[in-house]
Amino acid sequence: MSFAAASTPSVSPTSRLALRGDLLDFVAQAEWGELETSALRFQPDHWLLIENGRVQGTQAQAPDAAEGWDLQDFSGRLILPGFIDSHVHCPQLDVIASYGAELLDWLNTYTFPAECRYADPAVAQQGAQRFLDALLAHGTTAAVVFPTVHKVSVEALFAAAEQRGMRLITGKVLMDRNAPPALLDDVQSAERDCLDLISRWHGRGRLAYAVTPRFAPTSTPAQLAMAGALCRADASLFMQTHVAENRDEVRWVAELFPTARSYLDVYERAGLLHPRALLAHGIWLDEADRRALARSGAQLVFCPSSNLFLGSGLFDWPAAHQAGVNISLASDVGGGSSLSMQRNLLDAYKVQALAGRRMTAWSGLYAATRGAAEALGLAQEMGHFGVGTLADVCVWDWAQGPVARARDEVVRGLHERVFAWMCLSDERNLLRSYVSGKIRYSRDEGMKG
Repeated sequence: MSFAAASTPSVSPTSRLALRGDLLDFVAQAEWGELETSALRFQPDHWLLIENGRVQGTQAQAPDAAEGWDLQDFSGRLILPGFIDSHVHCPQLDVIASYGAELLDWLNTYTFPAECRYADPAVAQQGAQRFLDALLAHGTTAAVVFPTVHKVSVEALFAAAEQRGMRLITGKVLMDRNAPPALLDDVQSAERDCLDLISRWHGRGRLAYAVTPRFAPTSTPAQLAMAGALCRADASLFMQTHVAENRDEVRWVAELFPTARSYLDVYERAGLLHPRALLAHGIWLDEADRRALARSGAQLVFCPSSNLFLGSGLFDWPAAHQAGVNISLASDVGGGSSLSMQRNLLDAYKVQALAGRRMTAWSGLYAATRGAAEALGLAQEMGHFGVGTLADVCVWDWAQGPVARARDEVVRGLHERVFAWMCLSDERNLLRSYVSGKIRYSRDEGMKG
């Protein structure tokens, strides 16, 4: 059974919306460790002008309401581009915060049983709607998502995202070995499913397809070759997978692929490294791997909360950055313990601090907004407040609760204030989420539309 996709919500041709608040976004990437930077664009007490769902500019003075502008005043609040979660698992909401397992045990004990349930169309549909509404309620307006091996789980996600007007990248998970029988496919049937899903969903509105081998141990060389052939046949397709997350996983890959130089080399040989490839984790990579990633234009997705929760290791962000690798940030729920990007940014800071490195708020926020959009090749659409971008926008309280408010009152300088916000805020600070200028979440009213 498949779900018929609803049409993308339309915006009134006369729709004019102006949001007043402290506008913060990026025009470029700040250098690592740089506190004062021209890469940042901060416009306190300004108006963000949105017409027909797109950003038309910013200004200090209110536009004329008589000219059809809907003025929404959020003075004293922070306005950011919506977060982009570059790696998250829809079905794993069911197993978030599960106790006591490293990666491979986690998959067998929690993840695979949860994913088996998504063969049921009703479970897949309800799960997709709950998942996307949860993203919006955490200030995430776009995502790159793992569904399950079941075609129906992909259909459900695409349909639910289209209803909400969200940018969503997803694709059927490929697994033809080393998984429960209920989650296994085969090369031929998987290829047929992928081609059908691509033909009906890829490039439709804000939806895009990602070729999705789960990770090297659950795909045979033949299936990885098929995935690489799909990518070569259509350069507009994305690819998502996992790489070098856990030391036992790395050893297992070496046993399964004895002729490969490294775990990453398995994917490179299959033709899966390209500018639209996203590889989650990348903790246990070497310099040759980082050079290969930089050459290909692929991006690494840093999943700090998941890495800490599963005890996987500490990602070396500066080493990847210095090698020229694109880096974005992700929750990796359910290995990660929260969809809140602020909580994941705080964990990213802790991971780097444990290795003697200090991540600025600018590096973290860039990776979760414009940096992610740049790495996906979608910066013309989202991730910042440039003219013509779709108005995926979130409004936040600078502080919630007496402790955070007291801290906010004594901050010195913009970086200190934003860093404190990054550390002390979460979804409770979120007031509104807009997608293409349309309210999709309101703290006062819940989910919209």
